[in-house]
Amino acid sequence: MAPSFLSLVSLYSIYLRRCFASAGLSSQTIDIDDETALHFWGPKLEDDHKTLKKPSLVLIHGFGPEAIWQWRKQVQFFAPHFNVYVPDLIFFGHSTTRSIQRTELFQAASLGKLLEKIGVERFSVVGTSYGGFVAYHMARMWPGRVEKVIIASSGVNMKRGDNEALVKRANLERIDHLMLPESASQLRTLTGLAVSKNLDIVPDFFFNDFVHNLYSENRQEKKELLKGLTLGKEETVTLSPLEQDVLIVWGDQDQIFPLKMATELKELLGKKARLEIIENTSHVPQIENPGLFNSIVKNFLCGSL
Repeated sequence: MAPSFLSLVSLYSIYLRRCFASAGLSSQTIDIDDETALHFWGPKLEDDHKTLKKPSLVLIHGFGPEAIWQWRKQVQFFAPHFNVYVPDLIFFGHSTTRSIQRTELFQAASLGKLLEKIGVERFSVVGTSYGGFVAYHMARMWPGRVEKVIIASSGVNMKRGDNEALVKRANLERIDHLMLPESASQLRTLTGLAVSKNLDIVPDFFFNDFVHNLYSENRQEKKELLKGLTLGKEETVTLSPLEQDVLIVWGDQDQIFPLKMATELKELLGKKARLEIIENTSHVPQIENPGLFNSIVKNFLCGSL
């Protein structure tokens, strides 16, 4: 493996951190209890007096690279209008725990503790993919604190059969072989399902660099997170509607969670849920079509959608 100064992924990570910093966010790590420490990007503590008048927005990443790789365009777009908080979920980035808990419920509870500890009383939340599972539980746990909910490309309503069908589409034996690629070949399979653009021209050395730098840490713990999911265990979906206004955003070409799941999720979440479909887009609309994604989300948050 090439040294870090020759790694395109390492160099781009430096660029991403600078983008977050230039948007007014700083890298911070806080012990939320005796077992768990969460890393997040958020407004600088010394800027508190400047941020009081802006609403708060929490961006929760999916099951993949740490948060800076998934929300750059959103941070740059929303930071002038919102106090933006971008946490790394537990076992991603620099967030860790000694607890044996591995469910998405534990992730949600941990983020709630973090926000309470840094003084964020009310907020809206955007969750993509696995982050959508966490966002859903946060909204259910704290209906008085969570103002609006955006769930992007997230099969919160998945059944056991959906999980099995995904593994079959990927032509792999287990879900962790897809979500935690160990080789360029496995990463190509994941991106082929998650991104609408054809990435065949990307050379193997770049995919290997990506795997080494972004998928090698905490592999065992992340496998445990996949096994610890409470959603998708049964063939019957028992999903409680949310009290908040909910926006569901989905790419029409999503092969991780097919579009039919979005329409089903809208019905399950109740009358306050609405669905926006982005065309020619797959599983990561915030990356593939950030301009339209950001516009849809902002209009929803500002009450004009």
